[in-house]
Amino acid sequence: MAKEKYYMTTAIAYTSGKPHIGNTYEVVLADSIARFKRQQGYDVFFQTGTDEHGQKIELKAEEAGVTPKEFVDGVSSEIKRIWDLMNTSYDKFIRTTDEDHEKQVQKIFKKLYDQGDIYKGYYEGMYCTPCESFFTESQLVDGKCPDCGRPCTPAKEEAYFFKMSKYAQRLIDHINTHPEFIQPVSRKNEMMNNFLLPGLQDLCVSRTSFTWGIPVEFDPKHVTYVWLDALTNYITGIGYDCDGNSTEQFKKNWPADLHLIGKDIIRFHTIYWPIFLMALDLPLPKQIFGHPWLLQGDGKMSKSKGNVLYADELVDFFGVDAVRYFVLHEMPFENDGVITWELMVERLNSDLANTLGNLVNRTISMSNKYFGGVVTKTGAEEEVDAELKAVVTATRDAVAAKMENLRVADAITEIFNLFKRCNKYIDETMPWALAKDEAKKDRLAEVLYNLVEGISIGASLLESFMPETTEKILAQLNSEKREYEELNQFGLYISGTKVTEKPEILFQRLDLKEVLEKVEAKKAEDKKPEEPVIDIEPKAEITFEDFEKMQFQVGEIISCEAVKKSKKLLCSQVKIGSQVKQIVSGIKSHYSPEEMVGKKVMVLVNLKPAKLAGVLSEGMILCAEDEKGELSLVVPEKKMPAGAEIC
Repeated sequence: MAKEKYYMTTAIAYTSGKPHIGNTYEVVLADSIARFKRQQGYDVFFQTGTDEHGQKIELKAEEAGVTPKEFVDGVSSEIKRIWDLMNTSYDKFIRTTDEDHEKQVQKIFKKLYDQGDIYKGYYEGMYCTPCESFFTESQLVDGKCPDCGRPCTPAKEEAYFFKMSKYAQRLIDHINTHPEFIQPVSRKNEMMNNFLLPGLQDLCVSRTSFTWGIPVEFDPKHVTYVWLDALTNYITGIGYDCDGNSTEQFKKNWPADLHLIGKDIIRFHTIYWPIFLMALDLPLPKQIFGHPWLLQGDGKMSKSKGNVLYADELVDFFGVDAVRYFVLHEMPFENDGVITWELMVERLNSDLANTLGNLVNRTISMSNKYFGGVVTKTGAEEEVDAELKAVVTATRDAVAAKMENLRVADAITEIFNLFKRCNKYIDETMPWALAKDEAKKDRLAEVLYNLVEGISIGASLLESFMPETTEKILAQLNSEKREYEELNQFGLYISGTKVTEKPEILFQRLDLKEVLEKVEAKKAEDKKPEEPVIDIEPKAEITFEDFEKMQFQVGEIISCEAVKKSKKLLCSQVKIGSQVKQIVSGIKSHYSPEEMVGKKVMVLVNLKPAKLAGVLSEGMILCAEDEKGELSLVVPEKKMPAGAEIC
């Protein structure tokens, strides 16, 4: 029997710079949902990627002195590196500069134009460059962008527009008859009351004031405006073809089961995107979830505030799974979450090191201490066992119910309730006391079996959220990850299995003071001024043939003395291969003759000989000079023999 498909996407990350932990949260959240759906038996296709066109990118590339393509290549690569660092299991990473995507966007634009949904006109209004959005004066908040709060500038240009109002009522009807379409409900109410019900304005879908975008094929001075380009990735990435030749993958996976996005772009996904799909005569996605923001302790992260945290720096301190745990567990369903160094340390110490790590460590250590690591089911049960088993076997369905409603933080809480119940079971049964009575040996074995079984089930459920930790726990218990159908069954751990002899510490407790000191030290390091640079007057260009005439080799100074008739000159005997050349250099005020002996230096060996202060010089020793006139010999970075060619 074929598995039921589940197609989900994240918003594609904008390639204006390195993503901070708030951006990274979304792909980790999506990954946890994708992994859990796979565990349940769904045929999951999980797509993420990068949004790479627009005026902001063009300006950033110009500032960096590179082409827009070079700029987005670098940033997209960095985004993918961080997604991979966070152990996200995406099936496709799409880029909007991919050739097949660009071709389909051009086809889509032409199709919508030909059927009368797009027309040419002029746009005059207030434009926010960071958001790449036009607004009327009435839409501004205190004269600034209603989305990001930054200043807007007046803009007027020729543009193509999409007739949004043509499909508005149809979208309103769809939202009203599909209550699950926009989640949480607060986002749905916001879209209906603030945008749809007051009436939609036509949407600008092309620009002429910049060139970094997908050209409109039949009017090349226009480039496709961001949302018609970016949003369509959800269909182009799985093989949609505007000419009717879509792939089997598209036919299988569309409509999407879930678009997971940030609350700041909910309008584009719940209004513009569904209307584009209606115009293309395609089904609408089943659900769009606008998740809240992950805030730094002092508000929304931004480089201007200097409060940006990055996933890789957090991983350096805490490890991948600890960061995954934090961002998933600390985010409420509807309200913004907060991340601080203090909260990270507190959660790692209390939840991960104590509740989980200590439980696993104690259980394995006691199994080794009392039974040589062999875990045996004896049947010596007591009433308290039934209470433990009830909690353990009910956890799978409790987690599934939370995940069905995308309440990921609550799902993790259910799993940690299982681990807490196991810890309580240790306090209730007191294995150390049972071990003192030989008559209670079977009871002790049963208690340890129940703990190992409970941990095995909890660890298997944890895999969607902390995959590496699950792997480590099950390896130490010498247990396989359970199939989903088995996760509500107690007693499947094979009696007689031997656990590891030396349990690994899963999460090392951290000292908050030490962590904060390291954070401050890193900040100070990052603030160090850059090394100064020097620009000098350029000389006339030379050809490669000119350069080829010069012969540079490594020379070893075997002796050196001051030139008697000069205050500036040193005379060095320089070994170059099997030859020794005499070279006079004006470096006496920077190096003593004793300092020169034994140094390996860069020598121009075929310079025409000349006399300096009456002494013959047969080459030139090369030096670098700073803005103060200080000299430094140019020396090989690695050990090189005298005579080695410099090329």
